[in-house]
Amino acid sequence: MTWEIAIFTILGLVLVGGFAWYERSRPPSQIVALVAALAALAVAGRLALAPIPNVVATTDIVIFSGYALGGAPGFVVGALAGLISNFWLGQGPWTPWQMAGWGLAGIGGAALAWVTRRRAGRLELTAACAFAGIAYGALLNFSLMVSYGGEFTFARWLALEVRAIPFDLAHTIGNAVLALAAGPAMVRMLIRFRQRFEYSWERGAASSSDRRPGLAGAATLLVVSLLALMLAGSASAGSSATGWLARVQNADGGFAASPGDDSSPDMTGWAMLGLESAGENPADVAKRGSSPLDFLRRNVAELRSPGDLARTILALEGAGVDARHFAGRDLASQLAGRRRGDGSYEGWPNSTAFALMALKASGVRASSGRSLAWLRKVQGDDGGWGAVPGAPSDPDSTGAVLQALGSGSGAARRGVRYLRRAQRGNGGWALAAGGPVNSQSTAWAVQGLIAAGIDAGGVRRHGRSGLDFLASRRGADGHYRYSSTSDQTPVWVTGQALVASERKAFPLAAVAAASSATAAAPASGSSAASGQGDDRLSSLRGSASGVGEGRPLSPGRFGKEQGRPQRDAGSGGSGGAAGETETGDSQLSGGSAKPAEAADNGSDDGDDSSPLVPIGIGLAAAIIVLGGGWLASRRLTKAS
Repeated sequence: MTWEIAIFTILGLVLVGGFAWYERSRPPSQIVALVAALAALAVAGRLALAPIPNVVATTDIVIFSGYALGGAPGFVVGALAGLISNFWLGQGPWTPWQMAGWGLAGIGGAALAWVTRRRAGRLELTAACAFAGIAYGALLNFSLMVSYGGEFTFARWLALEVRAIPFDLAHTIGNAVLALAAGPAMVRMLIRFRQRFEYSWERGAASSSDRRPGLAGAATLLVVSLLALMLAGSASAGSSATGWLARVQNADGGFAASPGDDSSPDMTGWAMLGLESAGENPADVAKRGSSPLDFLRRNVAELRSPGDLARTILALEGAGVDARHFAGRDLASQLAGRRRGDGSYEGWPNSTAFALMALKASGVRASSGRSLAWLRKVQGDDGGWGAVPGAPSDPDSTGAVLQALGSGSGAARRGVRYLRRAQRGNGGWALAAGGPVNSQSTAWAVQGLIAAGIDAGGVRRHGRSGLDFLASRRGADGHYRYSSTSDQTPVWVTGQALVASERKAFPLAAVAAASSATAAAPASGSSAASGQGDDRLSSLRGSASGVGEGRPLSPGRFGKEQGRPQRDAGSGGSGGAAGETETGDSQLSGGSAKPAEAADNGSDDGDDSSPLVPIGIGLAAAIIVLGGGWLASRRLTKAS
């Protein structure tokens, strides 16, 4: 039995035991109704304050419930609040931990009532709620280590604790202010309800049929099902991200960089690769009868550049479709025909790396030795690769080339050393020195490390890995944010970050389709046989981060065609703003463009968000809650 299974077992026993405890207490119908009402109030207390980071009324409501009604009802109020609120905020492997955390807060409220004999004053309630905020944060930080893998050490947990200080502080301040304002009044109200409804069962009065085994069994089954979902989610941190991608798919079957925009072949390719990395065949993801494969078939004429061809080939082969016979075109041969005499594709490391990966995936061996020799020749003195030979090295290009080189060579080892040096203090990577750390550059670096045979979770700076950074950028609905201050082009970012989160590198193994909609069997060059539907594949992030970002362009990344940016390559690297000026195919555009995310620039050695932001928001919310709570307290006092 591994330690993960042991911890999940303990978590399951806590949840099952809490619900069973409540069921065996045989609460009267009035208490059951009150527990349901309090759970609904706790849910509302979380949803109403959801825009404010880590400020929730849920913890206080759960503690007051346990204090007034007892440990079992308090546990159920907390557990149900975590479960139900996540139907709006997003279910995932974190849900059982939140249920357990708030359930234990309810038991803590009952313990406070026992210690003080239900005579706790305003200060005691405030202290208990503040402590619950700290303890809840510590439990959730612990859950990150269990659910997302990596080192299981006290030092890593302590690093997570330090990183979470501003958010846990906001939670604690919000709890304390609400308890100061309305705690005693709410507790008095709940105790009056409990005394009015309380009665005792007579010995022998209840038959075995009155013990509601069906309800207890249903509650146990619910918890066991949640644990199964949590285990599945921990095996694939991006499982909910695939659901988000499916929800934002356009009616034509394709994807856009952002929900609501027009579909494009490049964004459709990135989304396909993200889905495949989590074991989802794009043929099974359809909107109004159209899948991403259908969209690409209708728009195959738009695939012109080596980057377009390489990205599409990788996406098709990952879906089990032969790119040599797709929509009447042999995409692999067309790509092979673009190789220059020196072995490069367009003279760019990114384009050359992706062409090599795509040709390998399709089973075509087009003088790969010469192309690999060219990549080694243009490697920088620092061990990395830039957008063009001689340009400063960047993690995006280096991560792409490492996937083409694989492991074992001296060039790959030097590339890994460059990535280790370029890693920032929050575990992530930026496109350029001094630029903002972002999910896409981090994803490329992680994939490069994986391709080079390195444990990406073990490459850390200040106790944090690139995988930790990506996990911190994933929203409750499953999609990945570009950075702490930007949520631009979320489809693009999610498709690319999902692959690295799944710990994969190119080329991808073919994912078996649930239907027979795929156009052809996997090509002989696929890196794994079809039928491995649970294989966690990797995604590619060719063009980088996002339109409107204000970052340097790599050559030819963005052209103006039909009013929208066109990425030249499946090339690694983060793209720039569509509005930047391009200086030509052989020049870097945007020179030293100023990053739009000034808040992140130069401050990446710590957390990528300012601690003052959540604290300030928490204090502002606390003032609002204080005013409302004070008015409610006065009315409740007059009513009593």
